[in-house]
Amino acid sequence: MWNNEWRKKTWQEIAGPWDMIVIGGGITGAGILREATRLGLHALLVEQRDFAWGTSSRSSKLVHGGLRYLKEGKLILTRDSVHEREQLLHEGPGLIDPLGFLMTVYKNDSPGRWAYEVGLTVYDLLALRWDHAYYSAQDFKLLAPYISQNELKGGFRFGDAQTDDARLTLRVLREAVADGATAINYVKGERLIATEQGVKGVLLTDQLLGDQAEAYAQVVINAAGAWTDTLREQVGGSAQIRPLRGSHLIFPNWRLPVAQAISFLHPFDQRPVFIFPWEKVTLVGTTDVDHTDSLEREPCISPNEVAYLMAAVEYQFPSLSIGLEDVISTYAGVRPVISSGRANPSEESRDHVIWEDQGLYSVTGGKLTTFRLIALDVLKALQSRFPDLPEPDHDMPVLNPVDQALPGCGEMRETCRRRLLGRYGVDAIRLVKAAHAGEMESIPGTDYLWAELRWAAQSEAVCHLEDLLLRRTRLGLILPHGGESILPVVKQICLKEMSWSTDQWQKELEAYHQLITSCYSLPTPASIPAWKTLLAEAEKRRKSAIQETHARKTQRSMLLAAGLVASVIIGTILWKNYRQVE
Repeated sequence: MWNNEWRKKTWQEIAGPWDMIVIGGGITGAGILREATRLGLHALLVEQRDFAWGTSSRSSKLVHGGLRYLKEGKLILTRDSVHEREQLLHEGPGLIDPLGFLMTVYKNDSPGRWAYEVGLTVYDLLALRWDHAYYSAQDFKLLAPYISQNELKGGFRFGDAQTDDARLTLRVLREAVADGATAINYVKGERLIATEQGVKGVLLTDQLLGDQAEAYAQVVINAAGAWTDTLREQVGGSAQIRPLRGSHLIFPNWRLPVAQAISFLHPFDQRPVFIFPWEKVTLVGTTDVDHTDSLEREPCISPNEVAYLMAAVEYQFPSLSIGLEDVISTYAGVRPVISSGRANPSEESRDHVIWEDQGLYSVTGGKLTTFRLIALDVLKALQSRFPDLPEPDHDMPVLNPVDQALPGCGEMRETCRRRLLGRYGVDAIRLVKAAHAGEMESIPGTDYLWAELRWAAQSEAVCHLEDLLLRRTRLGLILPHGGESILPVVKQICLKEMSWSTDQWQKELEAYHQLITSCYSLPTPASIPAWKTLLAEAEKRRKSAIQETHARKTQRSMLLAAGLVASVIIGTILWKNYRQVE
């Protein structure tokens, strides 16, 4: 489908005309392409970097209902998210899998146990299942043996889900292409082509060769995420996006052992943070800060964010003595959030929004979990442009059903079979057939097969080494030093399947090493604030605040008691006077 010749052929036919051009190859753009193709539209998707290069490979990997939205009173959004999560769990086992969540309750936490109980009850009712339970501190310790016991009152367990966000995006894209869509990476929507009737096309630039071409369509969809304003401003749209960065730390699972996700309130600002297992490592995240760097530069974690996340680990797992030397890698993504001017980034809405500017339809915001609903909302907004377009069938599966035996894999573990089918869909059969001798074995320390590297290099539009190791697979994140130990094998695969010369491999290798060092590793240790000192200061402030609260409560109680005593005395005096008058 995406072999060595596909790119040349696609570029030759890129002018169209198309019914729709989608700009942006993240999960939102992929979902729009998928649903548009289902309705019979002739659609093209272009992505200026790699597919899922932006937020869609740098999320927290959670497919969840959005428990936080209940606190904000967004019941419908939570309901929709929960329903989409359940459907994805049903349709994509091996790609979207259940994840148990543990939520701690400590003394003086706000909100406390009963607020959580109400929220989780509603959460479960929306999913039509009863999935949560409360545990005492003693029982909760059995579920999370290394967490801090200081002032622990207990905690809840409930269910959500997780995924590989980049593989989810790739599967949606490839299923759209299999149904007749066209998608190409490393092609930038440089400039909109507009007439008096509105936007009619896009000037495209091949980022690899520098070639340019004009492509025309009835409708242009701007699903460029954090870059949405760049295109909207070309047709007079006002800037609306507030780029927010979310960063993560990755640890070996043996060093930070958790069997389920653990959610707790950060001691600095009372924001929920997570520590959870993923791909045989442990993720810690996330931050939520304004991203002021250029969007053209690869985002990376800041020293302050490292200190924030390390403080969270130290606070929740003090007995493990986790240090910077334990970090395998880091990653950061930029969320395209609609700005409302709030001082606190975490208070900005995560709802999606659709704008129309002179025929350019822009969509941004939203959640990974609800990408299909966002796509359907976009198509609904286009009804006036395509009056004969059939109504979308909301009962259609999000992912094509696939549950079949893999040839020559009679002894394969069921978990491995589910993983391949979930991540690759019907391509899993071709992946297995393309494997060389010994490549159906696991890469040490991971659940990946060597065959996945060969298949991606051969058939998944890999243009750079980073595409292969950071998005088609996540080996560059979960193995030390960006997967340095497996690079000799990767080299032989790339030389064979991508026809790279030795010189080209060397250039790719140098660029990859530079990227890992600058954007997926820790900043210099000297630049990172002393998180233990910050944690101690936060604890002092917390205790001081508790004392002040107790003092105010005591004062109010004393005033109330004094008032009651005074009322009794006055009442007694008045009663006596009344009796004397009688």
